[in-house]
Amino acid sequence: MALGALPQIDLVRCTLCGKCVSACPVQAVAMLPPGPQIVAPEACTYCTACEAICPEHAITCAFEIVWE
Repeated sequence: MALGALPQIDLVRCTLCGKCVSACPVQAVAMLPPGPQIVAPEACTYCTACEAICPEHAITCAFEIVWE
């Protein structure tokens, strides 16, 4: 995403369920040894699917994208 806004992942709250990885439509999220990470930031469209599906609320998308 050109603006640099990326979902923030709190690995302390994360239970490693992998739902965020499955939900990402552009495969920007991957499960690595410490937990889920944004591995393709240039591919992230900030769709917030990962935030919506996380049962532990470990992912936050703090910015609201507004198209004019």
